[in-house]
Amino acid sequence: MTFDEVVTGRRSTRGYLDRPVPRPLIEEVLALAMRAPSSMNTQPWHFHVITGEPLDRIRKGNTDNILAGVPDSREFRRGEPFAGVHRERQIGVAKQLFAAMGIDRDDKDGRQDWVLRGFRQFDAPVCVIVAYDRELSGSDDTAFDCGAVTTMLVNAAWSRGLGCVINSQGIMQSPVVREHAGIPDDQVIMKAVAMGWPDPDFPANAVVSERKSVAEAAQFVGFDDG
Repeated sequence: MTFDEVVTGRRSTRGYLDRPVPRPLIEEVLALAMRAPSSMNTQPWHFHVITGEPLDRIRKGNTDNILAGVPDSREFRRGEPFAGVHRERQIGVAKQLFAAMGIDRDDKDGRQDWVLRGFRQFDAPVCVIVAYDRELSGSDDTAFDCGAVTTMLVNAAWSRGLGCVINSQGIMQSPVVREHAGIPDDQVIMKAVAMGWPDPDFPANAVVSERKSVAEAAQFVGFDDG
């Protein structure tokens, strides 16, 4: 694929084939992702790549805790709930996904099942936990750098035929994740990335989220438009 084909073709994948992903392919994707720029070459990221029984234990721990009402223990700061146009965009993509999956507004069971899929890492065969060095916790550049490498990760995966979805549901029960993934205490758990082979028959995988235009997002100063 060309660069343009990767960027414009990539989708957030929420349904996966029951097919393992070879470790060498994941290593290839990570090597590409780690070409991402970082502030003064600090490269603060760590990847914990989980599959098989350890991932099943994380899925079970996440879902058991959420169903039991255990408060989330997400380690990376969340901020305030979205409002205004940001909330509108959040609702917009949810409507697209529910429509694709045939989940009606009053279908509480369907909506609950959809939420639990997130805590199960969308039943993907692989989960990549993105973490960073705790000693850098006060640096906004670190979060920016980890965002950059995660974007590179999902695009590199797509270029190799793999689908991903970046999510927070998979790391909201952080003690569960830390225990079964063996993440050391000197790292902060930031995000999860579900990864695997996209299921072409899973309706939500065809959803293309709406994007605001360049005219809405960018201001050009000092250009001669004549």
